[in-house]
Amino acid sequence: MKIKLVFGGFSLHVCSVYAPQVSLDEKAKENFWEDLDEVVRSLPSSEKIVIVGDFNGHIRVLLGVYNNVHGGYCYGDRNCEGAAMLDFARAFGLVVVNLSFLKKEDHLITFQSAIAKTLIDFLLLRKGDRGLCKDSKVISSDHLSTLYRLLLMDLSIKKCKTRRVWECHPRIKWGA
Repeated sequence: MKIKLVFGGFSLHVCSVYAPQVSLDEKAKENFWEDLDEVVRSLPSSEKIVIVGDFNGHIRVLLGVYNNVHGGYCYGDRNCEGAAMLDFARAFGLVVVNLSFLKKEDHLITFQSAIAKTLIDFLLLRKGDRGLCKDSKVISSDHLSTLYRLLLMDLSIKKCKTRRVWECHPRIKWGA
């Protein structure tokens, strides 16, 4: 699902995704990535995008391999689905922003059953928009299923006084 929000001088596309489960065949997974590829390619590079959802993938801190798309914090081991998500992010110049903040384990886990705790939900932004995400967290609620937890992002959107969006959102240099 994709929603386009227009804020004064710029557009924000919010894409909610649900990747095929690990047990499904490779064709279903390939179709998912092709469809998501098509959605991202169809958006002008000048417009902002947030991709949020259940990627059914696990990733862990991988020194040097995905430094440019991975915030450095994670939980659990990596699987093929997690690697596919990181490859997708790298190919489109995206960054996984909910892995950019040091959190307690309880604020990373998005699915918890009697036999497993996992982090399978992720928030992706374009690298140039990384500064818009001020924080992310996972919260549990009595109003939600006991297995799933809600992933939230604090997104800072400033009112633009000019028609040029890049003048309202100065680039922030990340890293060394």
